Amino acid sequence: MTEPLPRFRPDTLRDALRRAASPGWWWAAALVVIGFVGALGIGMAITHVIDDDFDFGPGSVETGQSRAVAIAARLVFREIDQHNWAANDPFFTPGWWLDDTPAFQQGIATAVGRMSAALAAASDHGQGPVSELERAAGLLKYPGTVWKFDPSTSWAPTASSEKMYRGAARNLVEFNRSLAGGGPGLDLDAATLAQVVSAIGRDLDIISANTDRHLAENHSALFDTKADDLFYGTKGRVYAYGLMLRELGGDFAQVLTDRNLAVEWRQMIEALQAAAALEPLVVLNGAPDGTFVPSHLTAQGFYLLRARAILAGIAEKLAS
Repeated sequence: MTEPLPRFRPDTLRDALRRAASPGWWWAAALVVIGFVGALGIGMAITHVIDDDFDFGPGSVETGQSRAVAIAARLVFREIDQHNWAANDPFFTPGWWLDDTPAFQQGIATAVGRMSAALAAASDHGQGPVSELERAAGLLKYPGTVWKFDPSTSWAPTASSEKMYRGAARNLVEFNRSLAGGGPGLDLDAATLAQVVSAIGRDLDIISANTDRHLAENHSALFDTKADDLFYGTKGRVYAYGLMLRELGGDFAQVLTDRNLAVEWRQMIEALQAAAALEPLVVLNGAPDGTFVPSHLTAQGFYLLRARAILAGIAEKLAS
């Protein structure tokens, strides 16, 4: 014999609703939400790092080694090991909610990869130590947004961006180690420097074209959510180029002296640093002649084009 179902009592439902609506329950829920948002905000503040220190140097460089390669490796190690690599942070971490820091860091990685490829292409050796530059350039083409898992391709564990980029930095260190041991490297002549400078100039053209295209297609100063991504991606690239070209000038100091290009080289570095030094509180995409709503992309682009023009003049004089 089955037992009868319990009789529905309206007062039971009222009591449950009354308990759910009690001040104590709401206060507990509010405290949980406030605690989560507060912890997330603190985590985002800690993770948000735009390290545009122009005094950052190549560290200890032995005789025969490349200062440009040394600082390229240190830049990658700094962003991976000293700062948190935020571009591939999963959704449950503070870095996932950021966009400026990931754009800046990926800009640095892109510039280091392009410089590595340019140095490798400028060598006539093809094999041996130079292949370390080629391997570094290849690894730095790996997407910066890959975590330990990439569901878009497979649920199996995969190589993270940090692992690939750290490997690239080690390739750069190995290249310099071989130079210290007397291995073949770059020919420190005008033709080699001209080839590297031309390659970097072409990448600056790409950056400028991306900015110009964005300005032409987006006219909203207040609701352009992609302006800051482009701004900080460009900032990372020109910052890294500024440092690496500064040290490349040290590697080819004799060439610059012989061709009377030391002043132009310094002016080019200063223009890149000016482009990378811009750090507005909020990136706005206003009209170029706007009074109250500026165009930060246009301001950044001005210094970028100035650096590009000087670099083109240097390449022409080196090739003559």
